[in-house]
Order: sequence, then C-alpha cells, then structure tokens
Amino acid sequence: MNRRRFILQSLGTSLALPGLPSLMAGTVGGNSAVKTAKGAGAGARRFVAIGNLLGYQTKQLFPTTKGRDYEKTTLLEPLWENRSQMTVFRGLDHGVKGGHFAVHSFLSGVLNSEAQNRPDGNVTIDQYLADEIGFETRFPSLTVGSEGGIHGGCQIAWTKSGVRVPPVTNPSQLFEKLFVSDSTERQARRVQENRVQSSILDSVMDEANRLSKRVNKEDKDKLDEYLTSVRDVEKRLELRQRWVAQPKPKAPFDKPANHNAVEDLPILYELIALALQTDSTRIATLEIGGDFMPQHLGIKKDWHGLSHHGNDPEAIASLITLEKYQIEHFGKFVTRLSKMNDGDRTLLDSTTVLFGSGMGDGNSHKNSDLPVILAGGGYKHGEFREVPREGINKVPLCNLFVDIAQKMGVETESFGNSTGRFA
Repeated sequence: MNRRRFILQSLGTSLALPGLPSLMAGTVGGNSAVKTAKGAGAGARRFVAIGNLLGYQTKQLFPTTKGRDYEKTTLLEPLWENRSQMTVFRGLDHGVKGGHFAVHSFLSGVLNSEAQNRPDGNVTIDQYLADEIGFETRFPSLTVGSEGGIHGGCQIAWTKSGVRVPPVTNPSQLFEKLFVSDSTERQARRVQENRVQSSILDSVMDEANRLSKRVNKEDKDKLDEYLTSVRDVEKRLELRQRWVAQPKPKAPFDKPANHNAVEDLPILYELIALALQTDSTRIATLEIGGDFMPQHLGIKKDWHGLSHHGNDPEAIASLITLEKYQIEHFGKFVTRLSKMNDGDRTLLDSTTVLFGSGMGDGNSHKNSDLPVILAGGGYKHGEFREVPREGINKVPLCNLFVDIAQKMGVETESFGNSTGRFA
C-alpha cells in the first residue's frame, strides 16, 4: 500500500498509482507504448489552427451568395487573392453557451466544466492529433499565444486530461525553441535526467503490472486509465531521448525582438511556417488573445470594450480595422505556405489551416454561428458553404474535425460532439 503512494514528478505529470478499493483483472499489456517514429518526410500531413478570443463581425464577414460565385465582403477583402485556396463556412458551431467562458471550446466542442466524465475530456483537435501522430517530430505540437488578457491566458489547446496547454508567448521564445540547441553541458544533464526518469518509469510499470493481477473489473478500468497516462509520459520521454543530441535546424535569420501582440503577429506566423517546413512539428495552434491591444493600430479603446459595441458605428468601424489586420496576416500566412515547396507539392497542399473563433457574436456573447475558414490541406476550395444552423439537419463543427483527422491519417469516426464526418 505504501508503494502505491509513490509519486513521480516528471515532464509535468504527477504519476501516483491510483488508490484501488479492491486488490483481479486480466494482465495489463506490455510496459511500453512508445510509437516507432516514421521520420520526417516530404508531403506529410500538417494541421494549423488559428483562433481569437472575441470573434469577428460576421455581418461583414459572411457573404449572402452560396457556392463559388460568392461576393467580396468587407472582412473577406484581405483574403480575396486566396479565395481559390480556402472555403468559408457558415452555420458551424458546437451548440454550447457561455460567452467568454465558452470560447475555449472552439477546438474541442466541449466545455471544460462538462468534460470530467468524458473518456477524452475536452481534448482539442490539435492535441488529439498530437497524441496520435505528434511523436514523429521533435515537438508533438506547438501552442502559441499569450498569458495576458481576459480569463486567464491562452485557452485554445487542452489535453484529454482537461489541462490547458501553456503557450509559447513571444517570437524570441519560439525562435529559441525551434532553432537554438542546448549546450553540450545541458545535453549531458538531459541525458542523465532521462536515464533516471526512465528507471523510475520502469519501477512504476512493474508495480502497476503486479497490481493488475489483484484488482477487480471496476478497478481495472481505473488502472487502465492510469497506465494510459504512464504511457503518455513514456512517449514524451522517448521523444526527448531521441532528440536530445540531434541539432536543431539552422536559423534562417537572427533572433527577433519582442514588441507587442499586434506587431509580433507577422513574425509568429513566419516562425510557425518555418516550424512546419523544417518538420520540427506538424501540428500548431495560434491564439490571438486578450493582450492584442488596438492602441497599436491607432485605436483608442480596448478590444474587449469594443466587442460590446451596442451597434455603435464608430466602435464597429474600429473592430473592422482590428479584425481586417488579423485576417490580412492570416491571408499572408496562407500565401507563404503556398510558396514553400514540400516535395512535389506546396506546403499549403500538405497543411490544413483552420481559422476562426469560439465566439460567434462578442456583442451578445453568442457562441453560435461561428466564423470558420478552412484553407489548404488538399481540399477542393473556392466556395462559401452554408449549413443548417438548427434542427435535425444541423451540422456540428466537430464533424469537420472528424474529416480533418481522417485526412491526417487518424482513423476515427467521432470527435467531441460530432454526429458523423463532414461531407
């Protein structure tokens, strides 16, 4: 019983053997679930998701004409040269409510407060994909955002354990993560740390396997859940061991300086593009958060205050300026990927890029009818597609996530609150 209280603080995970009321289920599987790396390769599927906290002015975003002949709107103007590379969706959402406190469900479809009894919690699609294929690269995923602003910092990415993924918060930090290798001394310390942690994991697994022979069916489920957590740590440890002595790609330019969320947005996009091109990761998220200050665009009021515009024309005009800036740099990112070679195709062909927000209307705090744009990824683009927003024919946004996962090579028929695969 005392050995069951053994705790390992490693890689951000607390590995405490769970308390089991009974002391027998079938034997637990092997003590390693480390996925064999397939290695980098041109044409590998990638996924990037970009979201903001306060949404977009959908009246100035969505066209009225469906299909390929949709009209240019105020907020689509910066993307007009990219329209053949993207699809604009209307009517997709998660059916959740909560205003600002539901924006975190953008990539999961599940409120964190309602995720406790779900097998995958409120895992976001980026982390779901990272769990399946992320261990083929140095970084299973990259989460970029800020820890400032409203509601406790970046909330775009969540693990299946209901843990918010802390972001890389500025260009210099992201640059160092991608291109600056550890010193020889630091590498040696990491090797020793890895040996110690690997030995501890072996001991934990031995103890868990012994317990598996003494627990009942009810406790086997709890133990299996625990073993899944252990194997996740094994994967991260194996990944760290694999890359500790491998040099990082050569930096294409000097480390950038940090300025502010507005001025830093273009270089963050560039660094994410380079992370994909160098195969440092195949999955990335970027959240434009609450510290995106309109003052750096010459707008006097704060973003949150502007979002509650009360139909004031001046406030809406300021929001349009702010949102067009965000959309313009998304368009430049799409163009950048389209000009990067990836084997016999472009990096955009290999990368599905999702852009939008978990907020449908910041003024009224609605999380329905979300702004969603999909680019790249080998999809047939060039359309405005509107789906039923209510009733039995309503299409959840998570149906699109199922389609994205399958295109990434992950065999799944469901995700979040999906009802099928988006056709």
